[in-house]
Amino acid sequence: MRRTITIAALSLFIGLQSAFAAPGGGSFEPTVKPSNDAALEADFAQGEYLIKSEKFAEAIPYLERVIAKKADHADALNYLGYANRKLGKNDVSLGFYQRALKADPKHKGANEYLGELYLQMKDLPKAEAQLAILKELCPAGCEEREDLEADIAEYKKAAKP
Repeated sequence: MRRTITIAALSLFIGLQSAFAAPGGGSFEPTVKPSNDAALEADFAQGEYLIKSEKFAEAIPYLERVIAKKADHADALNYLGYANRKLGKNDVSLGFYQRALKADPKHKGANEYLGELYLQMKDLPKAEAQLAILKELCPAGCEEREDLEADIAEYKKAAKP
């Protein structure tokens, strides 16, 4: 009987060992894969830092890596629009703002920056439409709304003969 238990225990051990064996043999060693989220967050943080440091061209590759990993990352798309606008690439900027707003229609920053782009493109009605959206998003006021209101007022003042 003792021998039967030993054989049964050995069979159980071998069964468990093979269940946890690595493919192709060898022993089981759990692996921790680096999180794509951590890499995404690091790239976004570096891109944001470079944007705030006004190093727009340097920020673009970091932000592009973010959207390569997560195509609908509204904040990265917004910053790509901003960086390209600051580099004078209005058509590229417009596409990124539109993608940011498709990903998150309530993104206050993208609505503000798109309004500013429309002012640069001398399209006051579209800038005012973005302001109307911001008024709906933050009826009590917010920085993005106030900034675009001020930009529109300045644009109108400069346009008066």
